[in-house]
Amino acid sequence: MARFGAIVLTQGRRPADLRRVLQSLLCQQGVEVDIVVVGNAWQPTNLPAGVRALALATDVGIPGGKNAGVPYVDGDLLLFLDDDVSLLEPDALQRVARELAADGQLGMLTLHVEALSGPPLRSWMPRLRVGDRERSSDVTTICEGAVAMPRAVFEQVGGWPGHFRFVHEGIDFAWRVMDAGYRIRYAGDVIALHPAPEPVRHSYSAYFGARNRVWLARRHLPLALGALYVVSFALRSLPALRSTRDARALLRGYRDGVREPCGERRTLRARTLWRMTRAGRPPIL
Repeated sequence: MARFGAIVLTQGRRPADLRRVLQSLLCQQGVEVDIVVVGNAWQPTNLPAGVRALALATDVGIPGGKNAGVPYVDGDLLLFLDDDVSLLEPDALQRVARELAADGQLGMLTLHVEALSGPPLRSWMPRLRVGDRERSSDVTTICEGAVAMPRAVFEQVGGWPGHFRFVHEGIDFAWRVMDAGYRIRYAGDVIALHPAPEPVRHSYSAYFGARNRVWLARRHLPLALGALYVVSFALRSLPALRSTRDARALLRGYRDGVREPCGERRTLRARTLWRMTRAGRPPIL
């Protein structure tokens, strides 16, 4: 029987959503699920029986919090869920395990996220062209709120980029998985549910989006391609700016993206860049 280590990251601000997420994990059939709730600068309390808590003294960011939970769960497969993303069906993880076991080159599955009510956000779909949301396909990035993968792949590529803190960490992670020779797949038939927050853009989103986009280019792309990647993001970001404050945050992000250390540079192989292009998302978008 497949065994999942499930890491649920939370700051304790959505207790009702967290209960729904944990219940969806506890009712999974045909697999074993070892669950830890990682409290990012919060002590998780009132958890169901069989669910462990890991309290982090400080807020280490989203990718850092997910990494912190991995050593505290058993299982050859890992599942990362946000505290407001629950599994719709009790056989969801059984189907995930079956798909991962059937293809040794499959390094990561990103689940089909739908809204509990209303339309889903565009950002939940990792394909450049949405199409039929129930159609599965290979992709080059992920929806970070609901991701499954073999633990061996996680360890091979080094996990989530903790220093990103927020925004674009899934792109960096997915690119490293692809560059290690694995495929990433969008599982259109495995549905996770999200309360559908309003797509409000905050100044910190502008800052981290700009900074981390530059970091992605510096870490993984040849110079000319990296410049196109950053410029294309800048052109798409400008219409979304709502205030002078947002504009200043964006500019600070680009400045810090250039000045601050971004981690080890590992330029993606030409084969990986070609695979990304064939999958419909060359790394200039």
